[in-house]
Amino acid sequence: MDRAQKAESIETLKGVFADAGAVVVTHNLGLTVAEMEDLRIRLRKEGGAFKVVKNRLALKALDADEGSEYHPLFKGPVGIAYAPDPVTAAKVTAEFAKGNDKFVVQGGFMGEKVLDAKGVETLSKLPSLDQIRATLLGLLNAPATKVAGVVQAPASQLARVFSAYAAKDAA
Repeated sequence: MDRAQKAESIETLKGVFADAGAVVVTHNLGLTVAEMEDLRIRLRKEGGAFKVVKNRLALKALDADEGSEYHPLFKGPVGIAYAPDPVTAAKVTAEFAKGNDKFVVQGGFMGEKVLDAKGVETLSKLPSLDQIRATLLGLLNAPATKVAGVVQAPASQLARVFSAYAAKDAA
């Protein structure tokens, strides 16, 4: 890889790190191509991606000084999983790691906050942004439905009273 390609790769990684809600750093030594493709497909379904990265280039993209919290994450064969939603990449990688011994979650980071493997596991147990939105909409929609029922009830009672008087007069 020449200097231009390295610079382009660093800029690409900077964009990935800036746009991602969270980045999960994994070791993937020994995975087959089919297993890697399965992981990529799972992430793509959820709006995420997986990329094998060079450690030195990733650390340069993070502007990580020697001895920073990022350095222990980027040792050995490293791949990163990322998505705009902070929970998505953590959920998919944690689920994939349970079924595959060769795939190990090292940790991750959300912005400036570096997470260890347990932090990523905790993040994977949180509801996703879509699930939170659905819950909020359900909570907001339920009172509106009740209010509509309460407001509509007097009108329907009046209509029944008028209908009863009309039926009484007709008889």
